[in-house]
Amino acid sequence: MPKVLISDKMDPRAAEIFRERGVEVDEITGKTPDELKAIIGQYDGLAIRSSTKVTKDILDHATNLKVVGRAGIGVDNVDIPAASAQGVVVMNTPFGNSITTAEHAIALMFALARQLPEADASTQAGKWEKNRFMGVELTAKTLGLIGAGNIGGIVADRARGLKMKVVAYDPFLTEERAVELGVEKATLDELLARADFITLHTPLTEQTRNILSAENLAKTKKGVRIINCARGGLIDEAALKAGLDSGHIGGAALDVFVEEPAKASPLFGTPNFVSTPHLGASTTEAQVNVAIQVAEQMADYLMSGGVTNALNMPSLSAEEAPKLKPYMGLAEKLGALVGQLTTGAIDRLSIHREGAAAELNPKPITSAVLTGFLRTQTDTVNMVNAPLLARERGVEVREVRTEREGDYHTLLRVSVRTADGERSVTGTLFGDANPRIVELFGIKVEADLAGHMLYVVNEDAPGFIGRIGTLLGEAGVNIGTFHLGRRQAGGEAVLLLSVDGAVSPDLLAQVKALPGVKTAMGLSF
Repeated sequence: MPKVLISDKMDPRAAEIFRERGVEVDEITGKTPDELKAIIGQYDGLAIRSSTKVTKDILDHATNLKVVGRAGIGVDNVDIPAASAQGVVVMNTPFGNSITTAEHAIALMFALARQLPEADASTQAGKWEKNRFMGVELTAKTLGLIGAGNIGGIVADRARGLKMKVVAYDPFLTEERAVELGVEKATLDELLARADFITLHTPLTEQTRNILSAENLAKTKKGVRIINCARGGLIDEAALKAGLDSGHIGGAALDVFVEEPAKASPLFGTPNFVSTPHLGASTTEAQVNVAIQVAEQMADYLMSGGVTNALNMPSLSAEEAPKLKPYMGLAEKLGALVGQLTTGAIDRLSIHREGAAAELNPKPITSAVLTGFLRTQTDTVNMVNAPLLARERGVEVREVRTEREGDYHTLLRVSVRTADGERSVTGTLFGDANPRIVELFGIKVEADLAGHMLYVVNEDAPGFIGRIGTLLGEAGVNIGTFHLGRRQAGGEAVLLLSVDGAVSPDLLAQVKALPGVKTAMGLSF
């Protein structure tokens, strides 16, 4: 039974779901990093919110960890490269708090437009300053949306309901999607020049860090009002403070800060500045939603191999997993076969899917091929870190699909390019479940790939089968299966034998000494 640790406070429904799905769960919150390191090694999964910091040091002690699930969107508190290198899947729940965060952005926009916090404080202080708080309408104003993903799209929908005009900057926003959202696609400079209000809904990356820099803030319309409910670090806070002080920026509302908890920000006390303590996801509905989603996602992965909302691995739904499982088994064996049979540096690996295989999700198949291939070089590889390890080794990976069926209803072909040229192995599924090789370096040969095997390339000549059978018998090696293929009579032949144990170096030397033998290798699957 898989075991999961919930290390941050989370809705009780999360633990209930784990137990309902057959996963053992402990709820232990408030641990220091050293305390977490002391216990993390016993868990297969770690469910967190924002408090737990999943650092490389923590991961180094997480010897059994398979998945980290973040109940929320931001994963700044997870070292994803370190997790990937150790084969740990990192998931988030990007949709559970989308509406809540979008509504908070709209609420802050209203607060800025009508100076609600200052008016409230003034009124409760016994003043009646009607003339001091002259706000602006949102109707007919231009909202600049930086980031038009899930949350940004909801904000756009709400803003259009308020009769605002919405312009959006997002490098991944297509013209078709812009039409669906009812927004005008714009460059960042165009947005800065036109927007009366700007709201940010983008992750914090090296490309988006300080996207509202001093230089870009200077390009905005005088009196612009800025809202950030996304991530701290998207705005240069010192430049924002200067813009508010000068009057160029008419107001700003931040729910997130570069340093959190933000207890001494220079922005505090600045006129026309509104702040909240990272409340974007803080509604009862959102906390229940993200807890349910992270538990369901992690349980699916641990119990059936389903992968949803992973940040370092291709998605694979729980429904897809059973259908893809035999293909992934075939893919891993083909990768292992070509990895063991190929000598010299490999600079390109291609995965060709044909027939029924062409209709499947290609990413898990590619990861499985790479896992089998790289396992011949390192024993620390799995589906998560295999693509990363391939990139580190300079291996270019190509995916090719052909819908038509050939001699088989479904085929996978794995090809590698070396200094000696292109070489490939091909396999299929019999009965939609049993993986079998059908071609090896251009030679037709049907064989199961399992356990220990002996691979021999020899000249096709009478008596060879008898000689190798006698040799193995005298060495006390039992033959399980025997598969033979050849290019043509009297040409080059390939022999694949399954044997009951690993092929020893002494036995390989004897096989290589047989007349006509060109290559002999021991294989393991």
